[in-house]
Amino acid sequence: MSVVSNASRGRRQQVRAVKAALRDLNIQLSLLNRQFGTHAELKDVDWTCLDLLNRHGPLSPSALARNAGLHPATMTGILDRLQRGGWITRERDPDAADRRAVIVQARRERNPELYRLFAGMNAQMDQLCEGYTDDELDLIASFLRRTTDAGHTATDQLANR
Repeated sequence: MSVVSNASRGRRQQVRAVKAALRDLNIQLSLLNRQFGTHAELKDVDWTCLDLLNRHGPLSPSALARNAGLHPATMTGILDRLQRGGWITRERDPDAADRRAVIVQARRERNPELYRLFAGMNAQMDQLCEGYTDDELDLIASFLRRTTDAGHTATDQLANR
């Protein structure tokens, strides 16, 4: 057997190991989000929308639907639940030409409740990151951003089938 084929096989095994680890991470984060949602009384999709609003808001319902990869008609129920739960506000958009336009924003005063629920994971991540150098953390962050971009591209491709 040649050195090239051994190296090639070793590389394929490493790539498979990375993909398997990402699948495991996806499952574990889904389980964590489900537990989080149970404690916060948020459905998975509601939490996704609230997180998007906290990170990128305020947004129009249609912009939020686009960012969440959801049909705009689905947003009404999600926003109704989030508003009933006291997580968001919906107000008329004063800058819009259409006087019916609405802007949605997270009620940031509720964020400490969210932070408390994620405190355990955040502490675990802080402890985990202590074991890496600054250069290694830069590499990991770059890999995760690029993985996110690849996921975005794959999502768009599936949505446009």
